[in-house]
Amino acid sequence: MSCPPWPKGKKVVHLDLKGAPPRVEYLHRLIELFSELGVDGLLVEYEDVFPYDGELKLLQATAQPAYSRDEVLSMQEFARSKGMEVIPLVQTFGHMEFVLKHRSMWHLREVAHCVGTLNPHREEGVKVVMEMLRQVVELHPGLSTLHIGADEVYMLGEGEESKLWLASPGRTVEQLFLSHVTKVARAVKEAWPHMTIIMWDDMMRGMSLDTLKASGLVGLVQPMLWDYTPNLDVSQTVSLLEKYCSAGMADLWAASSFKGSTSVYTCVTSTQRHLDNHLQWLKVAASLSPAVNIKGIAITGWQRYDHLSVLCELIPVAIPSLAVCLQTLLHGQFSAEAQSKVTGKLGISSVEVETMEMTCVADTVFPGRRLAELIVELSALLNSEDIRFFENSMFVRGWFSPYQRQRKTVTPLITMQIHNQASLYLATIQQKVEAVREEMASLYPDSTVQEWIEEHVSPVTAPLQRITEDLAACLKEMVP
Repeated sequence: MSCPPWPKGKKVVHLDLKGAPPRVEYLHRLIELFSELGVDGLLVEYEDVFPYDGELKLLQATAQPAYSRDEVLSMQEFARSKGMEVIPLVQTFGHMEFVLKHRSMWHLREVAHCVGTLNPHREEGVKVVMEMLRQVVELHPGLSTLHIGADEVYMLGEGEESKLWLASPGRTVEQLFLSHVTKVARAVKEAWPHMTIIMWDDMMRGMSLDTLKASGLVGLVQPMLWDYTPNLDVSQTVSLLEKYCSAGMADLWAASSFKGSTSVYTCVTSTQRHLDNHLQWLKVAASLSPAVNIKGIAITGWQRYDHLSVLCELIPVAIPSLAVCLQTLLHGQFSAEAQSKVTGKLGISSVEVETMEMTCVADTVFPGRRLAELIVELSALLNSEDIRFFENSMFVRGWFSPYQRQRKTVTPLITMQIHNQASLYLATIQQKVEAVREEMASLYPDSTVQEWIEEHVSPVTAPLQRITEDLAACLKEMVP
């Protein structure tokens, strides 16, 4: 089914830098590609790779250096030269793990065991938030739009101060949420009167029309409604957008996804899943009343679900997905023409990264393409049944069970065959890992390479390594 192309408004790509922050040279190559694919802006979520200074210097990452001030400025300058607006995203309520994980900030949590949510009653917390915003705005000369986050404010109302506040008649968790967000948004407007403020919408979805009208946010913020699912509920999403519009918030944003929303540990992107998400968003856009003013769509590419979760797919394996999503928005469907533009631009034969055979040699059209190929190859090997279920094979279960290992009573002839097979698998994996390591290190910090290998490779190789060591020890007892 064909829909009209995405309506007027920006097509913004989300750069989630709280995991696997690309090296600056690679970041510039990505920005260049984004511009060629039709992107008009970047939604940049820095978290701990922003060069916070003064009392906030402790927020800077320790696993790898934060970007320098010059690097942040050069990224913006390069994006502007390609016709792209840069919109920083700074979390100001929920998902503040990168701030509240620090011991000196523990007292600013809503509840002790929830690292992400700020206590809205402490003036010190608001001061920290405003200082973060001040430093980010200051390092983005000419900034006109700022995203203040505010999604998934878990455990709000559960802290002792919140319980006291809520004990007064008529007070609700919704009001508690709105009071903090309104305070932050007003402070932003006071400091930078011409700033457009965007925020995530999910904490407002259940609110009544009257609550939204009285929230204090009307005319102050532009909600960004996010849904990354391939089976997005079109009528429900339309109803939500219409409700925000009826409340007086007619300027609205959508947020889709091109990667990082399949599962928390996904390694290789499924283009079809994200294409389906965009087809649903096109249906939403086509069903809205003229009163709803869609300012744009943020095509999110999550690198972690939150600051403390594992890495999602790296950008290179998701570039075909991003290109497909953008062409789908431009054409109103993923037509033969849209597919031809993607495969031609990226020099690939298939839009699914797992089956993309290259149709050209030059790497310039697809920055990171070699790493994408290597990750797909290694991932297929690691997920092969022979390797993943090696310990469940007939030979291991029959001639090298835990009982036999413990007593070192084994049949040397068969255990030598098991040892040879396990060693062969390990050598094959190691060969591919080294190729991935070398390629990844040219695009990402060493800490990212180490984390990726420990997350994806070590859980598979560790049992094989153990089995070869145990086999060698048993054979010493049985063979002269």
